[in-house]
Amino acid sequence: MNDLFHRFAHWASDLVGAPWAFITATLTVAVWALLGSAYRFSDSWQLWINTGTTIITFLMVFLIQHTQNRDTKAIHLKLDELMRAIQGARTALVDLEALSDEELERLRRQFQRLRQRYVAEGRSLPEGIESGPEEPEQAGQERALPGGDGGVPR
Repeated sequence: MNDLFHRFAHWASDLVGAPWAFITATLTVAVWALLGSAYRFSDSWQLWINTGTTIITFLMVFLIQHTQNRDTKAIHLKLDELMRAIQGARTALVDLEALSDEELERLRRQFQRLRQRYVAEGRSLPEGIESGPEEPEQAGQERALPGGDGGVPR
């Protein structure tokens, strides 16, 4: 069932994500608007477009969410593989998406404190670096930032 839905969702997202799908939707709305005067802008004329767009929107929400969830999982796996493959990278940060919001906030604060300490020590941040790595639970571990002038506590 999952494989069938995945194939359908992939096919549908490719289909509705194409430029011609947008053009078709635009033309449909234009024809509907032009027919308004013929139907004297009646309630049934308005109901036709409202019902159609509501049904399409309702169904598309599930297709979009499925596609986004799958893409997000793939991106996380790719990033996890890059972290695993880079020597010196902290593999403890692999699978961060499984942490609670509180744990993620704790990590964010640790990165923020590290960046503030780095700047307070008078070191200039390498171009494009907004925050450094997390501070470990154990003291004494150091790691250099790219372009930096020495070790920064992890």
